Parts: sequence; C-alpha cells; structure tokens
Amino acid sequence: MRLVPTLAAVALAATLVNAQARSVLFIGNSFTYGAGSPVQFYRAQTVNDLNNEGIGGVPALFKSFADQAGLQYDVSLETRGGAGFEFHLENKREVLGRSWDVVVMQGQSMLDLDKPGDATKIIATSKELADFLRARNPNVELFLDATWSRADQTYPEKGAWFGKPIETMARDVRIGVDKAAAGAAIKTVIPIGEAWTRAMQAGIADPNPYDGIEAGKINLWTYDSYHASAAGYYLEALVVFGQLTGRDPRSLGDTECSGFELGLERKLVRSLQQVAFDQLEAAGAVKPAAMTPSTPQSAKRCAAPR
Repeated sequence: MRLVPTLAAVALAATLVNAQARSVLFIGNSFTYGAGSPVQFYRAQTVNDLNNEGIGGVPALFKSFADQAGLQYDVSLETRGGAGFEFHLENKREVLGRSWDVVVMQGQSMLDLDKPGDATKIIATSKELADFLRARNPNVELFLDATWSRADQTYPEKGAWFGKPIETMARDVRIGVDKAAAGAAIKTVIPIGEAWTRAMQAGIADPNPYDGIEAGKINLWTYDSYHASAAGYYLEALVVFGQLTGRDPRSLGDTECSGFELGLERKLVRSLQQVAFDQLEAAGAVKPAAMTPSTPQSAKRCAAPR
C-alpha cells in the first residue's frame, strides 16, 4: 500500500528539480565540443545535444562541476566544427528558437576564417544572434567566449599571427569579441584565452609545442597545436563555470571527479583551478571561497547521472 505514494513522491521531486533548474545553452564549434580530446564525448548522457551527435564537450564538464557544487542546470548544446555564428543563424534557428535562461556563445577562433583578426563579421552576427535569442526570452543572460591563441597560427610561417608573441592572438581575439559584445549589448565576455595565457606565464603550460614540451609543464593544445588537450578544455570549463555561477573554481577541490576521469593529476587540477580563479578574480567575476586543505583522500569517479 505504500508503493504508490512513494512513486508519486519521487515523481513530484523530479518535477520540482526540473522546474528549478536553469536552462543553459552552449552555441559554438569544435572549441566548445572538445575536438581532439576525450572531452568530445565525455558524459554526453548528462547534456542535451540538439544535433543528436552524442557530444558532451565543455558543456558536460560545466554540468559536472555544477552538479558537484550542488547547482541545478539543464544543459544543452548546438555545435558545428569550424563554424561562426552565421552558420547557426542560417541553419539552426529551429532548434535554437526556445526560451533559454542562459546562453554561452563561442564564435570562430580567428574571428573570421577568411579574414583572420577582422571582427566585422562577428560583430554583426553576434548582434543578430543576440536579437534572435532575446526575441524568445527578453531576460536571457548572454555570454560571449574569447578563446585562446592558436600555436598553429603563431609559430609556422603560414600562420596569421606568425612571428608575434603567443599571447597576441588571444589579446586580439578578446579585443574583437569585446567589440561584438558591446554591439550586441552583452555584458560579459568569458576570458578563456587570457586564462590560457596566464597558465603559460605561470609556468604551468608550455607556450610553444613546436620546440618540445619543457619538463614539468603541460601542453594545453592537442596534437594539431590548434584545438585543446583535455587539460586545455578542462581549464576552459573551469573559467566558464566560475563566470556563470560566481563560484570560486578552487572550491571544487583537487579530488574533483571529472579531472580524475580525464586522467589529470591532482596537482595539475589544483593548478588549473588556481589559474581559472586568478583570471576570474582579476575580472571581478568571483570572490575567494574558504578553501578546504588538500587531504590524502583519493579522487573518485563522478556519480552516475540521475
């Protein structure tokens, strides 16, 4: 006789949880879906891939961090490799045309594939995409990603940033994305590329994969010196997590389960969390949380999806 009310209570609890969860949509390309690394299909069952391609990517890492922090987010993504916002506007309006609470928008990694460093197109398409999303929900909270310097565009002679310091491309991308944000009345740019630069300047990451990786440092890029490694996407997700939630990324701790599942050492997890915090604190996006001292406790796998 107790079975029916128990099931009803479970169903009601699930309904209440879904009603309270904030909807977050990630629109982007391979830098969002984690190309070239295990992140691409990581925990894909925890997020909603609107293209039905089984992608987990950075959105799934964000979801994992949020779950561990006790925050309720319903996470979706719509991604296409190499695409700028014009692709999504031309081809994906039907799947994007919902009322979202939060949208994270990531454009072409060189601002314009045909005119590297030229912000004209991303300025126009950011506004068009923002207007489209606001027509569905005038209160939607919009964010624009500013991505990292590409080693393949910096060190080889064919690169658009050849001969310039590695931090230059990330700075140029940030300037262009800032202009796009201003034109679209988007308040916040997520400083992913600057966090990458900070990791290099702090001696955590090697700035030039073409001359070998220095002992004791990591490579934030994957094999093509273009996309990110698992560590590079992990840092991206930490910055996104801190920016969207206002939480200190270090509060996740060095036994954070996704870092463990991706094979990242605890020392590296701690270092990347510190870099993400430092970058976000400098931007006024987070405040330091009370830190729990590192313990001998081992990291464990993440909990199974509910």
